[in-house]
Amino acid sequence: MEHSIETVILGIIQGLTEWLPISSTGHLKLFENLLDMKVPILFDVILHVGTLIVVLVFFRKEVREILSSVAHLEFKTEHGKMVPLIIIGVMPTALIGLVFGWLIESAFQTILPIATAFLFCGIMLYSSKFGKEKTDDINYSTAIMMGIAQGIAIIPGISRSGATIAVALLLGIKREKAFKFSFLLSIPAILGALGYTGYAEFSELTSTGLDYAEILAGAITAMLVGYFALKLLWKIIAKRKFHLFAFYCWILGAVLVLLSVF
Repeated sequence: MEHSIETVILGIIQGLTEWLPISSTGHLKLFENLLDMKVPILFDVILHVGTLIVVLVFFRKEVREILSSVAHLEFKTEHGKMVPLIIIGVMPTALIGLVFGWLIESAFQTILPIATAFLFCGIMLYSSKFGKEKTDDINYSTAIMMGIAQGIAIIPGISRSGATIAVALLLGIKREKAFKFSFLLSIPAILGALGYTGYAEFSELTSTGLDYAEILAGAITAMLVGYFALKLLWKIIAKRKFHLFAFYCWILGAVLVLLSVF
């Protein structure tokens, strides 16, 4: 249990930064370096499962209706129409992850590239301020664009929720629909990432010295903290202050650039 405190700290970071649009993966990488922890990507994905449970609870009504539509093969209802949109949206995410995942994992291990990604994330977040909310209708092209944004967010320093919601707002999607679809789109992406990395890296997880209790402590912490962070994010989006997270990303990115250079 020697790593219990570290895994709980990483769980807190995951819970806060997964839903707030400031990149959970980027923060995890930074704190893993700070704590001198060498953990495989599978551990990061397991923390994401803790926050995935939060999504399932937070959007339980929508998830239940979508599953019911699938079970009854009803794809013309409001929730039934979401099924093909989610499938189409997750395709570019999976493609980017499978083709570029290994390259990104190796290229973003040091501070400078992560700092650059934070700066870019800030640009994406601030640009959402200029979106004109016109419609609740998410079509296939919107789903694909959000899926591409979600795929790009495998880069540490670029927020998944930040990228997908920013793209949706820029495309004229109303805030509530952008918020909901972003997180519904995250469900198959996280499940897919867990399955893929679980198969590829399961043996590496225990070889790091982490036991199952420590891993579970991190995931539970991420789940509890993540629930309150997700509620906070919706309040911020509802007040049209989503773009203000850009300043955090810019400040953090600039500080990291200075630290890496000097």
